[in-house]
Amino acid sequence: MVYILLGKGFEEIEAVAPCDILRRGGVAVRYAAVGASRTVEGAHGITITAELSADSISPEKGDIFVVPGGMGGVDSIKADKEAMALLEKAAACGCDLAAICAGTSVLADLSLLDGKQITCYPGCENMMGKALCSTELSTNKDGSIITARAPGSAIDFGLALLSHIAGKQAADRVRRELVY
Repeated sequence: MVYILLGKGFEEIEAVAPCDILRRGGVAVRYAAVGASRTVEGAHGITITAELSADSISPEKGDIFVVPGGMGGVDSIKADKEAMALLEKAAACGCDLAAICAGTSVLADLSLLDGKQITCYPGCENMMGKALCSTELSTNKDGSIITARAPGSAIDFGLALLSHIAGKQAADRVRRELVY
């Protein structure tokens, strides 16, 4: 299962585009709300009702956790001890992790990016701890970590996730269908 974590103030395109692309590719995806409400408002006033709350997830090997950016959403996740513990537990049990834009700093705060090649939003490099950061790349994959640069990379991010999960052929099929 792919879980996309939504904290209040998340960057909408970074949460919706990857979900859409993964679902078009036949991948099971669920939005997981961080905080008390399953209804989460994004940075630009778009509201998503998540299928479940993040604190109800028990990560299992094979799951993938996705952290969108949007500084409000990022700050919401970082301030939620249960959400941060969930990501640590997911990493410990071998789940793959993905983040886009400032969302990458959530993983960096947990030292999950130390020594990893990543990309992030230009100007956020100082938030990436001991990661090896290049903002020149739209997406980057280093082992079980997939990162993307910015809102403009959301489609590339979704396709990179789909390729990682279902293979290049599935991602190429969706890319063609999107005329991208």
